[in-house]
Amino acid sequence: MNKTTAIGTVLAATTDQPVVFTTGYACRIAKHLADRPGHFYMTGSMGLAASIATGIALATGRTAVAVDGDGSLLMNPTTLVTAGALHELPLVHLVLDDASYASTGGQRTPAAATDFTAWARACGYPSVARTDRPDELAALLREALERPAQTLIQCVLTDPDDGVPPRIDLDLAEHHRAFTRHVSALT
Repeated sequence: MNKTTAIGTVLAATTDQPVVFTTGYACRIAKHLADRPGHFYMTGSMGLAASIATGIALATGRTAVAVDGDGSLLMNPTTLVTAGALHELPLVHLVLDDASYASTGGQRTPAAATDFTAWARACGYPSVARTDRPDELAALLREALERPAQTLIQCVLTDPDDGVPPRIDLDLAEHHRAFTRHVSALT
């Protein structure tokens, strides 16, 4: 599976849930595949996808999805501690694990030696899973979206992407307003 397939699987599984896409290729691919008002495309804040999604889940009481990267999560692992400590937090935390900082030149991350599922379980996530298959990812996402508790899915990416869409060119203030309107309507 590659990043585009994984993100397409997330898009197929979600409807009106707020989805926070980490910086770099993830947000570019997501916007190219399906730009929705409930999508938040992070720019310049690597390591904060799950933190933002946690805040949204707390504020709304509704399930929020964080599409994170292995390098991004390694930059801010405290988000696992915070999210894991919150009882029945409606958070689906998907970690796209390609063991690289893909959008900054493909530098390797130490993800190969990191078991994100064990880390999340140790921090209090009641549900964790690891997959490298699109069909299994789809089933895990459907199941996670139905339960009001923290779920971390480590999605191991082994195939290269065919190509990545260009950088997102949008008015950040308007993007913020549209996303805020969407999230506000959920409460």
